[in-house]
Amino acid sequence: MRVIAGSARSLQLKTVPGMETRPTTDRIKETLFNILAPDIPECEFLDLFSGSGGIGIEALSRGANRAYFVDNSRKAIKVIQENLTHTRMESRGEVMGYDAVSAIRILEGRHGAFDIIFMDPPYDHELEKDVLFALADSSLVGPDTLIVIESGLHTEYDYLSELPFDIHRVKEYKTNKHTFLYREE
Repeated sequence: MRVIAGSARSLQLKTVPGMETRPTTDRIKETLFNILAPDIPECEFLDLFSGSGGIGIEALSRGANRAYFVDNSRKAIKVIQENLTHTRMESRGEVMGYDAVSAIRILEGRHGAFDIIFMDPPYDHELEKDVLFALADSSLVGPDTLIVIESGLHTEYDYLSELPFDIHRVKEYKTNKHTFLYREE
């Protein structure tokens, strides 16, 4: 796994040992960041279920002001910190060792709305549903906040009718997809 573009371009990143995480492939990461390109410069980026931190580090490399990395695995936290140091971005990243919903509650008292919230939870556990319910009334989501969810192809979002989010776009790949949400106007 490597940084695709920006100030840390081509730097290799460590991955979390074992099968607990599945890093986003370079090809999918490149497609995602081509879509996000206009929104990345100077943004505030929240990376939930960060794994090795590759998505948040890519955002920093491409010009995000700051990225927050959230994962509840000690192995993941260690790898994220090592990757931030290796890419010389530790001053622009904050690593939080909590589950995603707890981190949202903690950040509400410390941070305003994020520009982009990205999450890549373990597939088929409906953790994205728990996070979206936590974000529904959160001050971390403003009218221009883009929420991006990486999930399995068969993940359904039929419960969104209960939440103040609209699907803006879906980008499907061979084995997974990105779903882009905004808060309803």
